[in-house]
Amino acid sequence: MLNKLFIKLVEFYKKNVSGGLKTSCCFTPTCSSYAIDALKKYSFFHAFYLIIFRLLRCNGFSKGGLDPVPDKKSDLKWLV
Repeated sequence: MLNKLFIKLVEFYKKNVSGGLKTSCCFTPTCSSYAIDALKKYSFFHAFYLIIFRLLRCNGFSKGGLDPVPDKKSDLKWLV
């Protein structure tokens, strides 16, 4: 239930807010798409940690590049 709510919030952000911003994400997929993917794949709390970690890395000092949501929870050992 929380996942669906946050997916709707991110979709609203993508549609109504992000287009008007002058900044852009240095990662592929974008941070908002990454958030939706994470919320679809994992429980809310696992997705939340992935999203926060991603947002902290999305800045002018990051190289950026391809950074998809990990496929398996076993790839998330750094979270535990």
